[in-house]
Amino acid sequence: MCMTIKEKYIDPFTDFGFKQIFGNENHKNILISFLNDLLDIEHKIVSVEYRNLEQLGLNIVDRKAVYDIYCTDEKENNFIVELQRGKQKYFKDRSVYYTSFPIQEQSKKGTWDYSLKKIYFVGILEFELENSNKEKYLSKVQLCDTQTNEIFYDKLTYYYIEMPKFKKTEKELSNHLEYWLYYLNNLNNLNKIPESFKEDKILNEAFDIAEFLALDDDKQFAYQQDLKARNDYKNVLDFAVENATEYGLKQGMEKGMEKGMEKGMEKGMEKGKIEGKIEGIQEEKLSIARNAISQGFDNKTISLITSLPIQIIENLQK
Repeated sequence: MCMTIKEKYIDPFTDFGFKQIFGNENHKNILISFLNDLLDIEHKIVSVEYRNLEQLGLNIVDRKAVYDIYCTDEKENNFIVELQRGKQKYFKDRSVYYTSFPIQEQSKKGTWDYSLKKIYFVGILEFELENSNKEKYLSKVQLCDTQTNEIFYDKLTYYYIEMPKFKKTEKELSNHLEYWLYYLNNLNNLNKIPESFKEDKILNEAFDIAEFLALDDDKQFAYQQDLKARNDYKNVLDFAVENATEYGLKQGMEKGMEKGMEKGMEKGMEKGKIEGKIEGIQEEKLSIARNAISQGFDNKTISLITSLPIQIIENLQK
């Protein structure tokens, strides 16, 4: 059964929404504009080529990385753009791990002088990083000499955008990057293009491709499924957090699960069979576990949320 979508524009903080806007092969200029506004680079990006989003390790048994957006420009510089919704303790580690793949990818057989193309990692976060500046929403990170503060290596750069810290209103926007961040933060709650955006051709295009009713039937269905998974997952976590203090973490998570399992229970009760109840609950647990994996939660936390054994969660990851 399809959901009723009341909002005019899709949510850019869903997997579908983010890739529809920034990973759209027919609208590469939107990603180019965003990257040029964000990145402190001498020569602006003219064109990009989307790359395989799944990168394998050196050996078949190595862990793999699945990116949201991975592309190269005309100078063969590499850009990884990641949207991270759920708070993740080791997101910095994850971003460093992700950049190791395009580094390995550049290795050449035979004689090679180890010269590397530049790699940029962009993390758009729906949470605040631990121990970060409470006022600063944008961080640029490079290797530097800790004594002189001079840049030691400029071919590996990380940008972290902590969206909860960006609180500017439309009237307070002062540059094009801030227009993009306002767009991301408010798109799902707008029913028309803001007045100050109307003369901006690229932003108007970004609004156009984000209209729900402008999507074909298959894309509308894919977005609805993605949005439902996001909302279900958020409800379970919110309820668990609310009860964690009163009942303890594990008990709080279990109570959160009670709410998340209601649908599965109802399916089973309609059948009037114990088997139906169990299957409904188990499938809901697996669905929540899959969503938690895609959000980057560690296995222990997912096990607490779902009460599934860690071995099952590891199998889902594979």
